[in-house]
Amino acid sequence: MPLENMSLDVKKAYLLLGSNLGDRQLYLAKACTLIAEEVGAVIGQSAIYETEAWGKTDQPGFLNMALAVNTSLSPLALLHKVLDIEKKLGRVRHEKWGARLIDIDIIFYGNEVVDIKDELQIPHPQMQHRKFVVQPLAALAPDFVHPVLQQTLVEILTQLADSLSVKIIS
Repeated sequence: MPLENMSLDVKKAYLLLGSNLGDRQLYLAKACTLIAEEVGAVIGQSAIYETEAWGKTDQPGFLNMALAVNTSLSPLALLHKVLDIEKKLGRVRHEKWGARLIDIDIIFYGNEVVDIKDELQIPHPQMQHRKFVVQPLAALAPDFVHPVLQQTLVEILTQLADSLSVKIIS
């Protein structure tokens, strides 16, 4: 069995989902269903937030939400599984930070720090600079401590300089 698919102890992973094309709420719902079926039990989810586009701002706003998932997948197998789910839902990668039907990012994998050159970095290396990531995560797991920064998600949120609009819609 390839190392990336070996079953590990169950870990709590935090994912961020986003969509800014088509029926955004439907894409988030479909992604949640596929994650529960193919990744592991969804044990928590944030509200859905409407956010301005970040990075490439000349595109529609996003709906974002955070999920907590219990998974026995390794970090690399989890990455491949969420990329597969994105493809199943019709995601095509045209440009960095471009519009998309669905985006699923691994933000945390337990308290682990993972750095697989050019493929995967956990914690997500820019999450602490992005309000659209931190706000839903802080609502879901306010006391979770970032394994590198050694700050809770609420502490990171209060120090955030990002001024993009992030508001709860449901």
